[in-house]
Amino acid sequence: MDLTQNEKKLLLALQGRKTVSPEELAAALGTTADAVIQHAHLLAGKGLADIMRTVTEHVRLTEEGERYATDGLPERQVYDSFESTITMKDLQAHPLARIAIGWMRKKGWVAMNRGMVEKTGDAPEGDDERALIRPEPDSPGMDDLIKRGLSEKEEEVSYTIRITTSGEEAAAAGLDLSEEFGRLTREMITTGAWETAKLRRYSLTTLPRRMYPGKVHPYQRLLDEMRGILLDMGFTEIYGDIVQSSFWNFDALFQPQDHPAREMQDTFFLDRTQPVPECWNRVRDSHEHGGDTSSTGWGGIWSREKAEQCVLRTHTTCLTIKYLAEHPEPPKKAFSIGRVYRREAIDPTHLPEFEQLEGVVMDRGVTFRHLLGILREFYVKTGFEEVRFRPGYFPYTEPSVEPEVWVDGLGWVELGGAGVFREEVTAPMGITEPVLAWGLGVSRLAMLKMDLKDLRQLYRSDVEWVRNEPVIGRRMKEGV
Repeated sequence: MDLTQNEKKLLLALQGRKTVSPEELAAALGTTADAVIQHAHLLAGKGLADIMRTVTEHVRLTEEGERYATDGLPERQVYDSFESTITMKDLQAHPLARIAIGWMRKKGWVAMNRGMVEKTGDAPEGDDERALIRPEPDSPGMDDLIKRGLSEKEEEVSYTIRITTSGEEAAAAGLDLSEEFGRLTREMITTGAWETAKLRRYSLTTLPRRMYPGKVHPYQRLLDEMRGILLDMGFTEIYGDIVQSSFWNFDALFQPQDHPAREMQDTFFLDRTQPVPECWNRVRDSHEHGGDTSSTGWGGIWSREKAEQCVLRTHTTCLTIKYLAEHPEPPKKAFSIGRVYRREAIDPTHLPEFEQLEGVVMDRGVTFRHLLGILREFYVKTGFEEVRFRPGYFPYTEPSVEPEVWVDGLGWVELGGAGVFREEVTAPMGITEPVLAWGLGVSRLAMLKMDLKDLRQLYRSDVEWVRNEPVIGRRMKEGV
């Protein structure tokens, strides 16, 4: 049986002894306890030693728990702070009331009726209070303290090692401790010493330890690849602030001021304002009566104050319309990839913040047909060979479509929206040529490309997932 030099030394150190701790063996061999445990596992795999692992559980109070161990739990402190009855208003004045009231009710210490809080009788010491004073892992109230974040469980792992009968026999038969060489050096080759040197034997059947090279996060890599595709298609990338005025986020895109998406439950409004640009009066006219267009507008009274209200941008179209307003002369091909924010309930397919890709083309003579061609080219380059379009509706484009791609096992999947900017959007900005526009939820595409069921996976620091996710080629089509 082939043993390494370290295994032989450890086997001899175990010879004739019952059980030994790694620390004792480390002191005898002049190494570390971790190295002893590693070599003991190798011997155990060959049946020459046994390694026993013992886990001892301890509990310790957190900083908050230590404080309550001295002063009492919040519910006990508040309970002791008043006589038999007290008004809810006065009770809430206690600094610990926010924590204590719920626990007092849960433990049945108080009853509440018409704004009054009344003690129900004695409040005997509970298991959690006893565990707080004498913390032990098996204390009846310890689980409650852990759930409340007042205590933490800690595990202490210890090892003992002993030699087996086979190990004793191997040691008694004699072990050659002459120096082994794990690699050939220049000197050994030039002097010929390699011919008599004892070289360590290697097993070609043993897999080497897996190496994890550094790499870009899979989601970031996908964003970079989409960026590369659009740059190769001749687009210019644009950037903008996360905080935008409602003017650019909604009004400039001909979204009516009473649109449901502008309500608090859909949008993150901020307690600040931004002045509207000089073209605000033309946007107002476009909303109220159509302005200098063939439209009749939305009617009603347009509010400048509403337009100045700041929001966390709900889409990146606000960046493209602002860019076109500042650069109204054709031709223009621009895109942006950025984070947007909406009031969404968090679940496997929805998050309140996510990435969106936005693109526009403005030039003389471009048509809806050009838009479909650009979209088809983009989706094919991202790896989807079958693309189709179905009619859609968006407040700021007409005509509008929703691109769909074919995904094996899922069928047709909608991946965004597109259309030609309405004249009510372009005319107030001084834009006289057609504007083709589209938007894409990048996270949905990422879930399809990476076969994910939970959108939150894209934003977690899951090192194992990052390590095992394959590297996609620069062109996403190659990685499909």
